[in-house]
Amino acid sequence: MRAMDYTSAQTYLLKKSESQETFPFGSETAVYKIRHKMFALLIWEKGIAHMNLKCDPDEALALRDIFPAVTPGYHMNKKHWNTVILDGSIPKGELERMIDNSYLLVIEAMPTTQRPTIIDR
Repeated sequence: MRAMDYTSAQTYLLKKSESQETFPFGSETAVYKIRHKMFALLIWEKGIAHMNLKCDPDEALALRDIFPAVTPGYHMNKKHWNTVILDGSIPKGELERMIDNSYLLVIEAMPTTQRPTIIDR
């Protein structure tokens, strides 16, 4: 199984139901939203791809202990966000799980009447 790189991360993020990609901070930083709420950032900087993903605070700490490529969220609330370096050291399935969790955490925080019906493409 191939490691997740910038392109495969972008493809996976856009497959999430109602996912929208915007570039409010410039062409190096893609922001992924569900119903105008951010669930991921995908950044290409100095030849390195990394993502910021929302995370349960306890899980965020555990992931940082397990994977050297996971650090507190850069320019984010470090309790609720992790930065994940896409250097090939984290299995693709684990990265997909982290993305899925970030997406679901954002949806679960929405008022019930505003939550989308989740249908992955």
